[in-house]
Amino acid sequence: MRVKDVMTTEPITVTPETTLKDAAALLAQHRISGLPVVDSENHVVGVISEGDILFKEIGGPHEKHLIERWLEQPAADEAKVEAKTVGEAMTAPAVTITPKRPLAEVANLMIDQGVKRLPVVNGDGALIGIVTRADLVRAFVRTDEEILAEIRDDVLRRTLWIESDTIEVAVENGEVRLSGEVDTKADAEMIPSFVQRVPGVVSVLSKLRWREEDGHRSGRMLVWHKQP
Repeated sequence: MRVKDVMTTEPITVTPETTLKDAAALLAQHRISGLPVVDSENHVVGVISEGDILFKEIGGPHEKHLIERWLEQPAADEAKVEAKTVGEAMTAPAVTITPKRPLAEVANLMIDQGVKRLPVVNGDGALIGIVTRADLVRAFVRTDEEILAEIRDDVLRRTLWIESDTIEVAVENGEVRLSGEVDTKADAEMIPSFVQRVPGVVSVLSKLRWREEDGHRSGRMLVWHKQP
């Protein structure tokens, strides 16, 4: 599965000129935790999140001496405290992704960057959707038949160029078992790694064999991959 398969199209957006009050109202009304910020040409310039708005709860100069707050907070945080518009409070530049990227890459990017959502942009950088952690969780809850079809069609045939009838694939409750023979030891090591990235896969048990270069000897490898 790829970003385009799970993303929300036509997401709610705000502009840098939108007031924080209006942005907060949109977050509350739609029960979402963040919004992409776009310019007049629909290019993503940032993201405004609940966390950005919560800086306002720290309070203004009347609650703490200004010098004390400047000493305690980074300049960027101080700007968020004083912000009145989305442009002054947003996190920029935004971390974005394109629609054809695999979901495993989305998950890694979200974890690495510590974000809950990623604006999806086209080749020109214009916003075309948004993908969230909730979208990834929903993608994980798939039937064994859907997982099996993706492994055979997308992973083996389209990505690795391996005829799926040479490999036996069984899926039960998200647990994948691979058996059969492939050309090289590298193939036997690589295939389970790609299969593990398929949304909904809980674990991979590989008993793939491979043919040695002389065409006579064969090896066998037992590989066990499990979601942390």
